Amino acid sequence: MKRLIFTALMAAAAIGAHAQTKTTVTTTTTMSADGKDSTITTTTTTKSHTKISIGHPDSDSTHRAKSKKPGFSMSLTFTRFDLGLTTLLDNGSFKLSPKNDFLSYRSWKTSNVGFDVFQAGYRFDPTFKIYVAGGFDWELIRLRNDITITRDPDMSALKYTTDPVDYSKDRFSSAYLRVPIMFDFRSNDNHSGDHWSYVFGPELGVLLTGRMKQISDEHGKQKMNYPYHFTPFRYGAVARVGHGGFGIFAKYYFNDMFDTQAQKGLKNVSFGFTVGF
Repeated sequence: MKRLIFTALMAAAAIGAHAQTKTTVTTTTTMSADGKDSTITTTTTTKSHTKISIGHPDSDSTHRAKSKKPGFSMSLTFTRFDLGLTTLLDNGSFKLSPKNDFLSYRSWKTSNVGFDVFQAGYRFDPTFKIYVAGGFDWELIRLRNDITITRDPDMSALKYTTDPVDYSKDRFSSAYLRVPIMFDFRSNDNHSGDHWSYVFGPELGVLLTGRMKQISDEHGKQKMNYPYHFTPFRYGAVARVGHGGFGIFAKYYFNDMFDTQAQKGLKNVSFGFTVGF
């Protein structure tokens, strides 16, 4: 995942802007007092830039002025980089039930990471916009116990083995394609060109893969990709509040994390910081 995030950052930086050079030649003919014509040629070179935004799609990286004209917009982007913590809710409780206790996790190392790479929307006026975006979202669960979730097609429950290995990292994660549909309210710009934003709306997710990543002295680094019964389609709500390029977020998914019967009612909620608001 670190490699994917690094690649996305480098690609966004490389996209930047490309320039087109346009040369205009102006010819002027004048007549002197002795009746002879003389020609003066002037060459003017201008450059025009096409940009793909990094950060808020309405922002200009050179000038702080924001585009607030009503109308439709669509762009590739790299924005709303979320970094926060994930908490599991077992039928409304923060404490895991005995049947889910094998998923006991390290709270401060169980995280949510995500970002958007596409956005299309319509601005109704300077303070209100609706947009749909596309991006990626990861839930990274750092397990406390030295276990391996197995690739078992049985839909009744997640299966696992207890390993005679001391893992320095035992992480159980999911990767989703996220599609948020957001209602974006903003205040008027201050003297620095910044504003407050209040954004909320539903978010849909399509499972890309599940993964177990383990690191130990005995086996080194191991990665195993498999759906692991993560729900193939999820839906929830997202809210963000921010000022300038920074903010906070909260996410809650209404359906279960897994499609097994034993894990019925196990959900997750995430909260943290957003950069590129």
